[in-house]
Amino acid sequence: MAEFVTLEVSDGIGTIRLDRPPMNALNRQVQEEIRAAAREATVNSDVRAVIVYGGEKVFAAGADIKEMAAMSVVEMTDIAAELQSALGSLSTIPKPVVAAVTGYALGGGLEVALGADRRIAGDNVKLGVPEVLLGVIPGGGGTQRLARLIGPSRAKGMVFTGRFVGAEEALRIGLVDEVVAPDEVYNAARAWAGQFTTGASRALAAAKASIDQGLDVDLTNGLRVEAQQFAALFATEDRTVGMESFIANGPGKAAFTGR
Repeated sequence: MAEFVTLEVSDGIGTIRLDRPPMNALNRQVQEEIRAAAREATVNSDVRAVIVYGGEKVFAAGADIKEMAAMSVVEMTDIAAELQSALGSLSTIPKPVVAAVTGYALGGGLEVALGADRRIAGDNVKLGVPEVLLGVIPGGGGTQRLARLIGPSRAKGMVFTGRFVGAEEALRIGLVDEVVAPDEVYNAARAWAGQFTTGASRALAAAKASIDQGLDVDLTNGLRVEAQQFAALFATEDRTVGMESFIANGPGKAAFTGR
């Protein structure tokens, strides 16, 4: 049983809950529990969409600095790639994933949220990658995912200064996609995730893979990824169901099976 990170499944939605009071500091144990929860959400066929949530007061205020301060360069070199993959493990879930962010999402906490497909934030959020103030840089994917999301200039501005970004600015620059009252963050995330619980899950997975993998290559190779994903869907039951339903009843009435 995980101590600090759990996966709760209800009505087709899996909620990955971070719960290490008071600030959900992401020590090595929490990082590995996030990875395990992401894997569980991936293989559980009852999960059709995923929410990651740190609670009503805070998402995650970063890595456990006391733990990290004692590490040598040799020790960090040995685990740096594992740290990256654990904090970025939400990005590997082949299902729609939304981060429900309240309070602080700093350093590793923001890096976890960056692995989601969508970020819904409370109007009280403070987001940032303040690692430079500790004499290091974001090491859990922050320099890469942040630059891809908001552009290199804005990402450099956040990384170089370590400053915190509030909800209004985060929405304006595309760091978050929706801002609501703090006590409505989880409900808003469930409303978004709920759209996909009866959807064509293999098509959604193919769409996510095409977009994410395409961003890592040039246009020509991105189009090859799309073509492969598109063609492969013709082997699925959902493709048959969807097209037959469209012909018989018009769009939006198919009862997909997820197969």
